[in-house]
Amino acid sequence: MKKRFVLLTVTCLGIALTVQAQQRRMPREAFTTDTPMVHDPVMAYEDSTYYIYATGLGIQQMTSRDRKTWTVKPEPVMSVIPGWATDSVPGFRNHVWAPDVIQYRGRWWLAYSCSTFGKNGSAIGLLSNRSLAFPVWQDEGCIVTSREKRDNWNAIDPNFVIDEQEQPWLVWGSFWDGIQLARLDTTMHIAAGEKPRTIARRYAPGYKPSEDNPTSKHAGTNAIEAPFIYKHGAWYYLFVSWDYCCRGEKSSYRVAVGRSKTVGGPYLDRKGQDMANGGGTLFLEGDKKQFEAAGHCAAYTFGGEDIFICHGYSIAHKGASILIQRPIKWTADGWPEL
Repeated sequence: MKKRFVLLTVTCLGIALTVQAQQRRMPREAFTTDTPMVHDPVMAYEDSTYYIYATGLGIQQMTSRDRKTWTVKPEPVMSVIPGWATDSVPGFRNHVWAPDVIQYRGRWWLAYSCSTFGKNGSAIGLLSNRSLAFPVWQDEGCIVTSREKRDNWNAIDPNFVIDEQEQPWLVWGSFWDGIQLARLDTTMHIAAGEKPRTIARRYAPGYKPSEDNPTSKHAGTNAIEAPFIYKHGAWYYLFVSWDYCCRGEKSSYRVAVGRSKTVGGPYLDRKGQDMANGGGTLFLEGDKKQFEAAGHCAAYTFGGEDIFICHGYSIAHKGASILIQRPIKWTADGWPEL
């Protein structure tokens, strides 16, 4: 299995009330399904078992031996929300968004998002564990916070990436000034003296779309979030989600991609446009047959196969978000396709 070069992903601006209600009906006992309902899924593999972590009360979790049939666990990852999280984010309680997970230096690290719908007073928290099978994760505190009227970015949707020098980085962001990147230290916290910088935006600075944001007047129209960086060959590929999630069959979510020879960018699309100036090559959108929209993705290599996962708003399930898995193929000039 190739090394996985990413982590943390987030829930967009928030979770629609219908999705919240769906996820709040936590199962009283484990059950199996071949069509798991998830939002913002990430995946990991350990000891012949696949793990999915996703948005939900205390972080939803499920396992599988074959990535076909999934056992949905009744207990969340976090049975107790740390006091620093509720103290740091007004209104946040236990609905935890967009986790990401990665193995680094012999330990598993899981990042997660604490926020409220449409606001950028947010925090990204950190857990660690010696094994994914061990039920108790250790609280490692806060990685980064954003504050309303102080920061023009939003501390949600984290993703870990480890570069070729074994240096960890964190990429995150939702709306406001777009996708942020910062170098981490070996404890997986922001390195001393490091400041976030924008590496991707939905639109070039100064451009104002004709349509308002239909989900939040606070977040503006720079509708980009949920970054995930995946290393393949000589390139780092930055996947992002454009437009609007969390609206069921009214969602317009879709995925775009760019690439760079270094983690720090710049990330250019197939036309050579910088993603920091609104660039990005469309990678996936709803087919209007099975899925109205799809996004908040991750990419991995398992057993020699490169795979792409995300959630899609299912037409057959009246807009419920369910797991999508697809193999990634590569063009002759090194671009991913499904």
